[in-house]
Amino acid sequence: MIGPGAEMVACTDWHLKENAREHHTSKFSSEELIVRRGQAFTITFNGAERPEQNLIFIAETGPKPSKATKTLATFDISSTASKEGWGAVVQSSSASSVSISISSPHNAVIGRYRLSVQSGSSSPQSLGTFVLLFNPWASGDDVFMPNAAECEEYVLEEFGIIFAGNKNHISSFGWNFGQFQGDILNICLAIMDRSLYYRQDPITDVSHRHNPRYLGRVLSAMVNANDDQGVVLGNWSGKYEGGKNPTSWTGSGEILQSWKKSGFKPVKYGQCWVFAAVLTTVLRCLGIPTRTITNFSSAHDADGNLRVDEFYDAEGNHLERGADSVWNFHVWNESWFTRNDLGPSYSGWQVLDATPQEESGGIYQCGPASRHAIKEGEVELDYDGPFVFAEVNADCMYWNYDSATGKKTLIFSKATEIGASISTKAVGRDARVDVTRDYKYEEGSAKEREIFKKARKKLGLEDKFDPTAPKQEEVEQKPDISGKFKVAGSLEVGKDLNLLLVLENLQSDAKTVNVNMTAWSTLYTRRRVNQIWKDSLSVTLAPKEEKQFPIKIKYPEYQQQLTTDKTIQVTALCHVKDGIQVLVKRNITLDNPAIDIQVLGEAKVNKEVVVEVAFTNPINEEVKDCVLQVEGSDLLQGILELRWVPEPSPAIRHTGMWAWMSWN
Repeated sequence: MIGPGAEMVACTDWHLKENAREHHTSKFSSEELIVRRGQAFTITFNGAERPEQNLIFIAETGPKPSKATKTLATFDISSTASKEGWGAVVQSSSASSVSISISSPHNAVIGRYRLSVQSGSSSPQSLGTFVLLFNPWASGDDVFMPNAAECEEYVLEEFGIIFAGNKNHISSFGWNFGQFQGDILNICLAIMDRSLYYRQDPITDVSHRHNPRYLGRVLSAMVNANDDQGVVLGNWSGKYEGGKNPTSWTGSGEILQSWKKSGFKPVKYGQCWVFAAVLTTVLRCLGIPTRTITNFSSAHDADGNLRVDEFYDAEGNHLERGADSVWNFHVWNESWFTRNDLGPSYSGWQVLDATPQEESGGIYQCGPASRHAIKEGEVELDYDGPFVFAEVNADCMYWNYDSATGKKTLIFSKATEIGASISTKAVGRDARVDVTRDYKYEEGSAKEREIFKKARKKLGLEDKFDPTAPKQEEVEQKPDISGKFKVAGSLEVGKDLNLLLVLENLQSDAKTVNVNMTAWSTLYTRRRVNQIWKDSLSVTLAPKEEKQFPIKIKYPEYQQQLTTDKTIQVTALCHVKDGIQVLVKRNITLDNPAIDIQVLGEAKVNKEVVVEVAFTNPINEEVKDCVLQVEGSDLLQGILELRWVPEPSPAIRHTGMWAWMSWN
């Protein structure tokens, strides 16, 4: 029994299972209490007589906690739970213990708290620590998400699907976000404490951690290694010595664990989907509903004019000239929270992008930009509206550049190229959902053009075409012919690439056309790496005639030139006699051969299961030193790697299997 003024030795029962169940934190692997703000949790400790008169609780977080910064709260026992601040209500008491229900405000700072209790005039005694997270299940929280199925998907789901490829050939791959694994929560808290914002002013930084808008922006900077020695170092060179090829990662856990184990040195290497996936893990872990978004034909508008310039030489080769670019795809994040700074119509999904592309506020961070603001062309609103708007709705300008004279001539412009098939994973299913209409009105519609002009006007660009282009080159002429590439056959690594170049005469008189064609291996950012093939042809098209020209690029021609992105750009620059040039291009992404997985026997909880994984080699030569990498959320501890075992029979010399694999 402890009376007023007596010393108290606190022995705390945190009711881990019960609290975790009520707070949707049961998936965490932790001996520490993890709860969500704005919701009561229960603890029991050795108590005092008449505790309602004696006990004062102290909850504090961060360095130099204070009431002014809302990082320190003192509260005593009350008869009802507080709706505004911290509060405590007695659940039950005895001569030796007391059970208390403690509640935090909906806007409490998130992070690790130290909890103490004081009885009368005695010194405060530590009860221990707990972690407080955002609460998307609580209607008063800025991250409140009323749909329970969406909460399950965007906060609690550890496995996801990320879409890639190109707009003509969308592919997907799995990713293990693993936000509840092992030490991930502690690593996420460590990320916040290593940001530039924290280093510059830790007290102010911690005081802002109640705000998902603030934290989203901070973490978009910290997931990339630029500026702050953050988590992942980007590499788009095609050469990955000293680190891992970005395509080899299968989950965030290994990346985050490696960052911590190395003493918080950047992990090598990442590209856009890696940055987006890691940011998904961190934000879901902290309780902010988050998903990955893939934008196909994604613009990188470096000069902020909402137009992307691409340059080609006379042979149809794409030139690395200027800072603008168009990526086959780009992956970023959407997080769900209110925008009290902008108004209720701008709340909901917010765009965050951890890929280091352009500086914002002097460092590589992007967002949060209200998705609704992007759709309506409200590009002046915080944060980074012009860059995100251009990613999904810039106009493309295609130029012929003469390196000898420095002259550039507009071939054509296209307003419907950028921002195609914007995709995310469906709720509760491994299916693709198209969210393009959430980012812009129907492509090419009068409303979409109206919004584009509105955005340019807000940026002071309404009367500017291209200040470096001579006036006579600003007028787009109508071409005499049209062209396109068609795929004829499968698009698989190891197979010949068969295409058709289709040319059509749009005029009522014959046209003579000289065509220069090239094919280059590229990165998914469309940066050229190796020339694979080139050819030319001359053709006469009768009035209104359409002709098809077959193109075959054999596997041995591209085998050694292909990058791990498995992308090829084919172009045809058509020189029309007494007419204007026409550019025909197609970006192609090849599929890897399939891996077949079969579960041998019955799968039961807590029982070992044997799985057979089979792979068929599609090429007519032996492949060596193959490794199968397997990762499974809550199925495997870490990552399993198995070596290839070739089949001995010459009749099936191109097949093989990993002999066995088992997990609990």
